[in-house]
Amino acid sequence: MIGLIYFLVIIFANALGAISGMGGGVIIKPIFDFVGAHSVAAISFYSSVAVFTMAIVSTLRQLKSGLRMDWKALGWISFGAVAGGFLGNIALDYFLTIFNEKKVNLIQIILTVLTLLFAFFYTKYDWKNFRLINISWYVVSGLVLGFLASLLGIGGGAINVSLLMLMFSMPIKEATVYSIGTIFFSQLAKILTIAGTTGFSRFDLTMLYFVVPAAVLGGLLGTNLSIIFSPKRVTTVFQGIIFLVLLINVYNAWQLFY
Repeated sequence: MIGLIYFLVIIFANALGAISGMGGGVIIKPIFDFVGAHSVAAISFYSSVAVFTMAIVSTLRQLKSGLRMDWKALGWISFGAVAGGFLGNIALDYFLTIFNEKKVNLIQIILTVLTLLFAFFYTKYDWKNFRLINISWYVVSGLVLGFLASLLGIGGGAINVSLLMLMFSMPIKEATVYSIGTIFFSQLAKILTIAGTTGFSRFDLTMLYFVVPAAVLGGLLGTNLSIIFSPKRVTTVFQGIIFLVLLINVYNAWQLFY
């Protein structure tokens, strides 16, 4: 039963995540927390696998559709994302050793809500954009995005798209594509970190039979819709997801105290 719930949630989340560039984890993580069937570490792992799979599917589909990317920019952002992904997973494991799971979950929720609020107000009120071109800024942006994605277990989240638009003046549809590319590398770093440290034996790997196929289906559905949607429609989806996830996270935080 839990596997079927995860399957349906991931299809829905990854479809919206591929359209908006958020990656799906921002929806998967709080809903899995709400279900409460697995530990914080396990939920973070399943979410990372789902988002990583979606990123592969989405990127290949976008390239097949004729999308052109600035590979140099993506390379430097992804380099920072890999480093950030390693650091984020180390930080998560550290928090799990000094705090109980309830406190770690609350930390994740608070940070997620803050990034969601930033993203919502940024796209809602059209704040000023910068046009940074130095390589170091690409690395710094990737480092921040990779760290938060891995620490929060949300894959990418709303901050990816907003930060790329803010720092590099990217249109929202272009920012979603680079966001997905960044998500791929940050989650690859997270999975490799787990493999090289604690290993996968502490997780119920049979759940991947539900997680991976659902991630592929959701990624394909979302990418196909993203290609045909207008920038205005993508922004509407983006803001709608933020509002939905804010409600879920606030409810989960309230539940932690009862």
